[in-house]
Amino acid sequence: MADICEATKACSSEPGARETANEARRFRFVPVVKAVLPADDAGRKRRRLDSSASSSPVVLRSDPGDDCVENRPEHGDGTGEGVAGECPGYGVTSVCGRRREMEDAVSVRPYFVRGDHRYHFFGVYDGHGCSHVAESCRNRMHEVVAEEISTSRPGSNREWCAVMERSFARMDAAGRPGDPPPAPTCRCELQTPRCDHVGSTAVVAVVGPDRIVVANCGDSRAVLCHDGAPVHLSTDHKPDRPDELRRIEAAGGRVIYWDGARVLGVLAMSRAIGDNYLKPYVISKPEVTVTERKEGDECLLLASDGLWDVVSNEVACGIARTCLRNSTAAAGDNATEGNNCGGGSDKGCADAAILLTKLALARHSTDNVSVVVINLRTRL
Repeated sequence: MADICEATKACSSEPGARETANEARRFRFVPVVKAVLPADDAGRKRRRLDSSASSSPVVLRSDPGDDCVENRPEHGDGTGEGVAGECPGYGVTSVCGRRREMEDAVSVRPYFVRGDHRYHFFGVYDGHGCSHVAESCRNRMHEVVAEEISTSRPGSNREWCAVMERSFARMDAAGRPGDPPPAPTCRCELQTPRCDHVGSTAVVAVVGPDRIVVANCGDSRAVLCHDGAPVHLSTDHKPDRPDELRRIEAAGGRVIYWDGARVLGVLAMSRAIGDNYLKPYVISKPEVTVTERKEGDECLLLASDGLWDVVSNEVACGIARTCLRNSTAAAGDNATEGNNCGGGSDKGCADAAILLTKLALARHSTDNVSVVVINLRTRL
């Protein structure tokens, strides 16, 4: 509980606390998206699942050297019984923090794929150099993924991995020279959305009735809270990660330590969308995990490195599950106010996202901070 309370204590107990508190108040929380749910879905009652039934998933790499990872529980059949594919509740925050410019972007698209199975899209994009690549991902990535899903109708985990890899490749190709640029909307020095020095991380989650598909490119991160323990669904792409270092050097590049490990001494991540001037050392191919949904799943966290640089997976998971538990207790089993039971904005998730953001700021994160918390504890 000491870690959970730190966000509020930091502004009252440390030297210079009054100045820190006043500074924190100046940060602006940006409303990113508001979901509009169909009338037939919004009023349905959810039932809570017992979160003590299964043990934590174990990550198994499907093939050596492959970027597709399959997450399977140690026990259970993974059938996802009782799941109808309705949108889980979620909460979102995105703040500029101590940066002069806001380069993060967040995308939440409930029901972005309908049909026999309903899927919901969540994405966090952390831009660098300028914001327009992250903005382009926010506006287009879910459409590209939906097109790939509709075309290939993935069923196996391998097919899901291929869908995400093709989607990221298409987004990366859309920003390369040769395409007619739209009207300038950014403030980068060349005033064109095709600047080769601009890029963005991308961590994307497709939440379906029986699985969670996460694709990551860069150092944003996805963490699943399962039975009170964090399970990493993505691994940061840092240039000094041994396998990434070998890949960069095999392509003829170098990792130079200049205020941390950087590709050619420039970029502090080894994968990203954009950054055409650093190809082929910086690639856009995502690492993909496919995780079966289980009753022990509590929530899913997606966030930019503005959070993860100063908050551990364990602390973030503890804060999120505490907020969800408190919100459920306050609302009561028979009450819908406070917890949205038909999907969309969820008070517990919103509280968790805000508290995690405040904790990152209290711990002096120097980056933009974007957090998405997705409630997996309630199903129809």
